[in-house]
Amino acid sequence: MIQMSYDFDQAILPMGAALKTNVLLRFRADTPESARRQLNLSLVIDRSGSMAGAPLHHALKAAESVVDQLEPEDTLSVVVYDDAVDTAVSPQSVTDKAGLKTAIRRVQAGGITNLSGGWLKGCEYVKAHLDPQKINRVLLLTDGHANMGIQDPKVLTATSGQKAEAGIVTTTLGFAQGFNEDLLIGMARSANGNFYFIQSIDEAAEVFRIELDSLRAVVGQNLLVTLELAAGVSLVDTLSLAKVSQNDAGATVLSLGELYEGEDKLLGLSLAISEAAIAALPGSELPLMKLHYSADVVQDDLIQNVSGATEVVARVGTVEEAAMAASSHIILELSRLTIAKAKETALDLAEHGRHESAEQILRDLIQDLRQQGLNENFEIAEEIDQLEYFAGRIAQKALGNAGRKELRDQTYQTMSRNRSDLAGRGVTAGEEVYAMPTVSEVGSGVELHCVREGGKLRVKVISEGYDGTKNIQFPRAIRAEGARYVVEGLELSSDLSFYRVKGDITRFTKPGEVDIFVAARSSRPVSTGKASTGPASAADFSTTDAVGNGVLVQCVKEGSKLRARVVSDAYEPDWNMRFPRSIREEGMLYVVDEVKTAPDGKSYIACGEIKRFVQPALAS
Repeated sequence: MIQMSYDFDQAILPMGAALKTNVLLRFRADTPESARRQLNLSLVIDRSGSMAGAPLHHALKAAESVVDQLEPEDTLSVVVYDDAVDTAVSPQSVTDKAGLKTAIRRVQAGGITNLSGGWLKGCEYVKAHLDPQKINRVLLLTDGHANMGIQDPKVLTATSGQKAEAGIVTTTLGFAQGFNEDLLIGMARSANGNFYFIQSIDEAAEVFRIELDSLRAVVGQNLLVTLELAAGVSLVDTLSLAKVSQNDAGATVLSLGELYEGEDKLLGLSLAISEAAIAALPGSELPLMKLHYSADVVQDDLIQNVSGATEVVARVGTVEEAAMAASSHIILELSRLTIAKAKETALDLAEHGRHESAEQILRDLIQDLRQQGLNENFEIAEEIDQLEYFAGRIAQKALGNAGRKELRDQTYQTMSRNRSDLAGRGVTAGEEVYAMPTVSEVGSGVELHCVREGGKLRVKVISEGYDGTKNIQFPRAIRAEGARYVVEGLELSSDLSFYRVKGDITRFTKPGEVDIFVAARSSRPVSTGKASTGPASAADFSTTDAVGNGVLVQCVKEGSKLRARVVSDAYEPDWNMRFPRSIREEGMLYVVDEVKTAPDGKSYIACGEIKRFVQPALAS
């Protein structure tokens, strides 16, 4: 049985003039004491050169954590890909967990990124054991751009939708800063799957856990909502992520994907009501639409299609009655969706060169939220800090790769899920933190520090006399994990749930301590621009198990010759490279300080120090 309810941001609509209003629809399909659905799962993991070192290490450890969380009745396969696609674990029941984890540990970093090949192999394995009573899912993890195989995002996105229609849903996981977020979000949206931005390599296992928890909580799939709008009512915008289409009768159909146990699926709609339609008597009810909904829901241990319909009706009153009838909890929920929609719109405008318009949308929303007093709610106060941060970045035309990924992730998660642990995530340090004035003593001020909690940067108080468990509203632009600050004071919010900063903010470094932010900047490698020479043989040079700020290169056999090829992302994988012949060994991976484009414009030159890359071993 699907439970459905709705509320308006205006509990009573003012009569007499055309207006816009927002409605929040909730869908839930809790199944009492339902048995856990078995999983038919394929993990598809990027092992290309850019994953070498710590990224692949943590990805494989995350894959091992998945094995630990599965049951013997579940089916698992593990596919790994670079330019080649290999099967680390063929589809099998999860009965020999030790053996499965041993197979995962054998995976080594390789060459370039054949994303399509790896993903399609995972789909093939899920299809071989396809069961409509199970959750059939491919989890695709990558840190880079597809540069081999099928590379066209439109083709991959459309194919993801086709696979979902056949019962194979794809969840995508973008790792670190090199992946194509438009492609991964597009594939996830087309398949009605999930998308995750794994911002820090050590949080990979946690993100996998969130996805597995979600899969175990699936109680409904293929939620479809059809809107039959009343005369004089039009749909202005959809505030939630949905695939929108029209049926044969011209009604709007919204596809909302999966329903999770204990989690409302939210659908926010912005409606325009004509003056003629709102010309009703005070105290009357105004029908706005008829809503039809259906989903495949678990009932009696079987998946059955259930449906329902309801009239969405608004109350109409005088202007005075409307002003007195606020719906604060609804306003908060709709504000989260409105904020996400504004972020999406601003990003689109900025990417079309309309930076001033993009900034203004965010600034106007900040002002509106404050005028409504919503900054007294900590979650909305945090969103205001995010909006100010992104507005400033857009105004400076300095959103950058990391900022863009955070913005898209925040938009996606808020508009698709109703989970606080996925909303507002972002751990990139603002550049402003490096330029802050510093002090070496707290004096009469209050000491704070910035920590990472669940993919978010939070600021907490260290000084005595304050509640160290409370969050602090703090400018997003100067948050950086590990940073400490001194402020003049703190004041409690009106509901006493969080603190606000009073006075100036300075960064704090104790006397004799190394300033980690100054050190981080000064430790960045300085390019010499000189071509690498290399030692006499491969046995004579030093090794490393981390790529860091370097570039990963691999030696490959091409006919009778050994060629050096760049396997890090953002380089042409087929270009030749000037590289010391004395150290070329087939299949070997190297880390070089820098790779420059040669004067001919179609080949590379390895510059600076060269080290042999050694894959770090996974602990048993």
